[in-house]
Amino acid sequence: MQQAASSTTAGDGARGARGARGADRAFRAILTLFGLTVLAVPLLMVLELVRSSRLAIDKFGLGFLTGTVWDPAREQFGALPFIYGTIVTSLIAIALAVPVSLGLAIFLSDLAPHRIRKPLGFMVELLAAIPSVVYGFWGIAMLRPWLRDTVEPVLIKYLGFLPLFEGPPLGFGMFAAGVVLAIMIVPTITSVSREVMLAVPQLHREAAVGLGASAWDTIRYAVLPSARSGIIGAVILGLNRALGETMAVTMMIGNVPKVSASIFHPGYSMASVIANEFVEATSDMYVSALSKVALLLFGVALVLNLFARWLVSSTKSRLERRA
Repeated sequence: MQQAASSTTAGDGARGARGARGADRAFRAILTLFGLTVLAVPLLMVLELVRSSRLAIDKFGLGFLTGTVWDPAREQFGALPFIYGTIVTSLIAIALAVPVSLGLAIFLSDLAPHRIRKPLGFMVELLAAIPSVVYGFWGIAMLRPWLRDTVEPVLIKYLGFLPLFEGPPLGFGMFAAGVVLAIMIVPTITSVSREVMLAVPQLHREAAVGLGASAWDTIRYAVLPSARSGIIGAVILGLNRALGETMAVTMMIGNVPKVSASIFHPGYSMASVIANEFVEATSDMYVSALSKVALLLFGVALVLNLFARWLVSSTKSRLERRA
């Protein structure tokens, strides 16, 4: 009887082990499928964009990148004004947003009283939840008059001798779009930078204070060097959002396909031209040209992400060698 019971128990244990191994294999297969799906989606997007833009690629080639004429009636398409507008507005946004974001991140992580850290951090993150069309409407209703009547006249008065700041104050254009983008990407850069700074070991801060460092010296020499790679990644994330933003930029940039040295002049971006003109595209060449613009935008975002990963890893390696 004991032998039969033990053999029955052993058989149940073997079946349970086989069942557990089968469940593990099924779980592994499901996770592998999810991982392959993540890889397949961007690959399918690229293949579809290449297929859709084949006509424009065959007709215009690399001249599409340097062409300045966008005339759907004559089927003449050049993407340089859109590339230029996207780069200029994104750079303006980064130049304005990074100092504010880093200041907020430092304040929230090291300097703010504990009773206001969470409420203030929540308010900053809440800015990221506002739809972009709301930012665009706010920009038209409030930001544009302020820029036209206050900011741009001052910049033109003192810096108008530079081509970058010449022209009449319009209140819309590449500068206005860049300001709206800066406000939109501040929450992203601030949140990621704050989390990176909070992840710096407290021992680093205590060691700096023990050596007689002030609060600013502690942040400068103990916190920022350790968080540098994460901060760079946060800036690149903000830049990626600025590159792909559509509605707010469309409502503020002016939507004029022209390359201009002045940031006060109207411009156009790659995301805006796709949103504005895709529904109106009536010919195959027109659709193909817009698809090629989308392919360019996808490529720029991909290159920036790869550059960010390389920059973060190289910065981390340098810090590890110094340590």
